[in-house]
Amino acid sequence: MKKHLFLLTLLFSTLCFSQNLKKEIQLIIKNKNATVAVSVLDFANNQSVEINGDQKLPMQSVFKFHIALAVLDFVDQAKLELDQKIFIKKSDLLENTWSPIRNKYPEGNIELPLSEIIRYTVAESDNNGCDILLRLIGGTETVQNYMDRKGIKDFSIKANEEEMHKDWKIQYANFTTTNSMNDLLKKFSDGEIVSANSTALLMKTMLGTTTGTNKIVEQLPKNTPVAHKTGASGKNKEGLTGAENDAAIITLPNGKKYALTVFVSDSMESDAVNCKIISDISKKVWDYLNQQ
Repeated sequence: MKKHLFLLTLLFSTLCFSQNLKKEIQLIIKNKNATVAVSVLDFANNQSVEINGDQKLPMQSVFKFHIALAVLDFVDQAKLELDQKIFIKKSDLLENTWSPIRNKYPEGNIELPLSEIIRYTVAESDNNGCDILLRLIGGTETVQNYMDRKGIKDFSIKANEEEMHKDWKIQYANFTTTNSMNDLLKKFSDGEIVSANSTALLMKTMLGTTTGTNKIVEQLPKNTPVAHKTGASGKNKEGLTGAENDAAIITLPNGKKYALTVFVSDSMESDAVNCKIISDISKKVWDYLNQQ
């Protein structure tokens, strides 16, 4: 009887938690001229909260996480090595795109270890590095097939960074849902996607992410471990933002972890407002889960 009562109390508490947090998030996104998808997944008990969690929205650079996993699978199979040198030609370093590699080595014709290109691509979101990695493994189809084999649903990758920069609309062919993103983050954290060594490497890389400091990490306590991947489309000539995204594994002071993915899509709000939506949601989720 006592056990039954305890389970009922726990179920009621969980339901109240989910409903209250969802209401708080809905207040943040209310009256925003944008599509906002949010998924929260508490790793400790698999408790989740979502708003538009099944809506397929453009990933932008969040897809570099998926690409890095596919590359690391090649490493796990000994088809590539982390310390092998990759030759980068000047022609690989396209202009008019975000590229810390190009900024540091404007003339190209250099060799960088694969591990460093992965770091540039994920932690600094280098677009040229991204396309170099894709060419190494056979393109976007290789990534799609790998995610399919791993059972990741609602994920599509059709275009690389160069192709997205040529056509605004093509970003919508690279989509996922925030629920799918959290599912992948949980499986990755649990070591179900790549080897233990590759998991540790990519987790460390994501913990060192330097982009999107005004999104998920902005209002969290200083030095909070946040392993995340950001994405942003910028605005088209009509002032529309296709994607302002962040997807993260966050560790609480008690050591427990949760995934938070927020996608802001087709927004007519300013860049500052789009990012503040993500930042405010992140703070609200942290406050709720840190009380559990």
